[in-house]
Amino acid sequence: MLAAAPPALPHTDSDTQLLVAVLLSIGAIVLLITKLKLHPFLALTLGSGLLAAVAGAPFDKLLSSFSTGFGSTVAGVGLLIGLGAMLGKLLADSGGANIIADTVLSRSGPKALPWAMALIAAVLGLPLFFEVGVVLLIPIVLLVARRGNVPLMRIGIPALAGLSVLHGLVPPHPGPLVAVDALKADLGVTLALGLLIAVPTLVIAGPLFARFAERWVGPLAIPDATAQEATTPAGTAAKPDRTPSFGAVLATILLPVVLMLGKALADVVIDDPKALPQRVFDFIGSPLIALLAATLLGMVTLGKAAGFDKARISDTVGKSLGPIAGIVFIVGAGGGFKQTLIDVGVGSAVSEWSSKWHISALLLGWLIAVLIRLATGSATVATITAAGIVAPLAADMSSTHAALLVLAIGAGSLFFSHVNDAGFWLVKEYFGMSVGQTLKSWSVMETVISVVAIVLIMPLSLVI
Repeated sequence: MLAAAPPALPHTDSDTQLLVAVLLSIGAIVLLITKLKLHPFLALTLGSGLLAAVAGAPFDKLLSSFSTGFGSTVAGVGLLIGLGAMLGKLLADSGGANIIADTVLSRSGPKALPWAMALIAAVLGLPLFFEVGVVLLIPIVLLVARRGNVPLMRIGIPALAGLSVLHGLVPPHPGPLVAVDALKADLGVTLALGLLIAVPTLVIAGPLFARFAERWVGPLAIPDATAQEATTPAGTAAKPDRTPSFGAVLATILLPVVLMLGKALADVVIDDPKALPQRVFDFIGSPLIALLAATLLGMVTLGKAAGFDKARISDTVGKSLGPIAGIVFIVGAGGGFKQTLIDVGVGSAVSEWSSKWHISALLLGWLIAVLIRLATGSATVATITAAGIVAPLAADMSSTHAALLVLAIGAGSLFFSHVNDAGFWLVKEYFGMSVGQTLKSWSVMETVISVVAIVLIMPLSLVI
């Protein structure tokens, strides 16, 4: 159960003071993360205190909103992140990720390889965090490039695009989940529209852009990768004696997506909250139940099928939670910052400003996320902060427009990854590129995703 919201902090009516408070707090967060290398959880906590202080909140109430926002966000999102990590770990350790890759690649000719890599990344990207997906996919990309004598950029960009598009636009990834929670959007509608936007975005930023990136970057030497590295990427267990079937792996990955989409469809078709069928779909299609069902199924279809005994399955699930502790705390701190923004009156001020400027809420959310992404390098911080600032604008929106606002913020959070983003260095090192080559390939690809997505979202908002 989510914690009750505290009484709104006393705040000034001065728009100037609120603007100064926001700029100082975001500037402090940026400096703490980028210059002092402070952990984002601590930076967001300190930034929230500074925001409340400058906005005029009483000293003893400086962090009351932050604590409430932290608790409600972790309660709403933390469980889902944990279940997603469990499913991703089962997928990695059982060899399920390699089964998906091997099956698709065995049926693809040389010309279809970029499209196949984009498809593999999109499927694996549904339950996996971006960093885990990179660790699993890159060795496969290197092997395919070497065996097929294919330029690395031609298949590497589609793989990275598949992971990044899903990470920014499609629940149950942390960023979209937090935005859904902050904007009170419908998760099923957001998932459906996210997939609708993600497909053409992936096509353009993946296989099509890869042709240009290949020319701009020039030929790349394929980094050495042994067969052992390809089957045992960092953070995963040794290759199991048996592997699950392709059908079982695919069914397990897609189960939560199907359940959540089923709930969204039932809400439209049945449209009677008291009807038994809709109540059933509302239950099984809730994100917690959908991910819990997929995780429990994965213990059988992935763990048991790979020959894991009960102790190893338990150990695999347990080990999945350690690496995500930092993510949960960052997301929670972002929720606290978001609640502080709302309680000091920033959201109301933004509503008034946007009505005077006659700027679309979708474009405003995208622009704010872009600026914070460029400054901090963190897509999650950009999503959380932008969602908190524009949250009041979603209050009177329809479910579809609230979902599109979530997607607009997610798209903005992907804009131009550069040297202050950990993902930038992860990609650079795995592909053996220089900083300039990484900027011309990875950074431009992220920008293409962001721009294409908002270009698709804006006209879609006019017709639905």
